[in-house]
Amino acid sequence: MSPSRLTLAAASTAAAVALLAGCASPAPTGGDEVQTIRVGAVTSPMTDIVEAAADEIEDGYEVQLVEVADYVTINKMLAAGDIDANFSQHEPYMQEFNAANDADLTAVQPIYNFTIAFYSKTIDDIADLPQGATVAIPNDASNTGRALKMLADADIITLAEGVDPYEATVDDIAENPKDLTFLELQINQLNTAYDEADLVFQWPSHIAALGLTPQDDGLLTELDDRFALQLVVPEEDADAPSTEALIDAFTSDPVREIIDGNATIEAAF
Repeated sequence: MSPSRLTLAAASTAAAVALLAGCASPAPTGGDEVQTIRVGAVTSPMTDIVEAAADEIEDGYEVQLVEVADYVTINKMLAAGDIDANFSQHEPYMQEFNAANDADLTAVQPIYNFTIAFYSKTIDDIADLPQGATVAIPNDASNTGRALKMLADADIITLAEGVDPYEATVDDIAENPKDLTFLELQINQLNTAYDEADLVFQWPSHIAALGLTPQDDGLLTELDDRFALQLVVPEEDADAPSTEALIDAFTSDPVREIIDGNATIEAAF
């Protein structure tokens, strides 16, 4: 069977959520009825992988890709039942969302690890980072900590003693010998800082829009499997047959081929 797929663009507006709320997914009742599983994703290669998984989903199901503009909206849609799963985040980010929104999303399958990096338009070596430089980092807790840990590991800053580096904030910087100024933005806004800031932290899926890759252009890079991109569903659906079908499709050979063909990511299954 070659399931049909419908791609929707969902902006972060109440109207978009209301529209999708009317697209309930029927459960199969036997015969030829097919259950539609709505999977949200933000950008490539996430969207590419959802489409590849849609081609591999087992009989009785079809996958509908729902493209969403940002990472907060896509989790709110999943928590509200407007989509059935999403593929857009690592587990620490999901846990932060759950705690802040009294939600019960759960990660059911790591799909790929990705290389994160800091980039600069003005310098070619991190050793040349100027005094008083502006550094753009994400404003969500899990990615803020990751960015600051990378800077601390490179001896650019020092974090306060006893602080878990993965949970660090700018207030936990004990030593800042270059007198850096930190600009905190949403992940999908960090590209806009590339022209103005001296150093910018960014995911490979977003920095690709500027023609950059972590391997060729990253001044500091890191690949940490605790930040693997995960297939996420509501906790109540973690053991559902539809989730099992999704996991099988997302860990199929065609999905692995897409991952293997992208130098910025590696399979986590």
